[in-house]
Amino acid sequence: MTQPASPTAAAGAAPGFSPYPLLAVLIWTGNTLVTKSAAGAIAPGAIAFYRWVLAGVLLSPFVARSVWRRRALVRAHWPKLAVLGVLGMGLYQGLAYQAAHTTSAINMGVIVATMPLMSALLAAVAGIDTPTPAKIGGALLSLAGVVLLASEGEPARLLHGGLHPGDALMVVAVASNAVYGILVKRWALPLTTWEQLYVQIGFGILFLLPFWWMAPAAPLTGRSLPLILYAGTAASIGAPYCWMNGIKRIGPARAAVFMNLLPLLVAVGACVLLGERLHPWHAAGGALVLAGVAWSGRRRPG
Repeated sequence: MTQPASPTAAAGAAPGFSPYPLLAVLIWTGNTLVTKSAAGAIAPGAIAFYRWVLAGVLLSPFVARSVWRRRALVRAHWPKLAVLGVLGMGLYQGLAYQAAHTTSAINMGVIVATMPLMSALLAAVAGIDTPTPAKIGGALLSLAGVVLLASEGEPARLLHGGLHPGDALMVVAVASNAVYGILVKRWALPLTTWEQLYVQIGFGILFLLPFWWMAPAAPLTGRSLPLILYAGTAASIGAPYCWMNGIKRIGPARAAVFMNLLPLLVAVGACVLLGERLHPWHAAGGALVLAGVAWSGRRRPG
């Protein structure tokens, strides 16, 4: 669920409602379900590789010429673009596909919902932002929600068995995407959002190539092909397009509110489409995570 840099037009965005952020969240909800479905259909390294290859091929007619004209800028900033490609296109989704083998789609959706808070905390650690009592309290509350979720309502389990492998991988995946977002804003590269995305996809493909090569043979099948098509089109191109347009119209803060719908939408989709069962600890853990995110987003009075 890599979110591109916010367009500069967002600063003057008019308040109101826009369907674009909701559409982006709906697509990312579908991608979480696709990620879980892929666990039994295709190797993680294969679907992550195929996804970005498809997205790169589809974007090439529209972006490749522009990137070639600005190749001097790309060459000057390639180390930063490579880091962003590894974090956003390689690690985030690659780890999520691996996590799907040992955790549920519902858990994945709740952990993804911690991304705005994790971004704020990492920005504070990096000295970009100042931690506030609200952010610290929100982080602790969300952490309690993740612990409740990962331990299936029995936190004492973690003292003996540790964090569930899939949940741990999702936490690392979300952290990598949060670092990606921070670096995109901090570096402010002199390329358009689509040019950055295109070049980052190229570096992401290079990073994923060895994992695809070493993965078990994964020929395209009637089961895996629709998953790859969704991930490589709607999730890789459609969602970023909707997210960017939403930010232009209502601003990043108002758009981010829609992310709170993700755990609920994933839970409904997982129960209806994947046959997962919703347990009390899912509801309790999800509520704590969202409460923590909401608390951390409170502004200081005055």
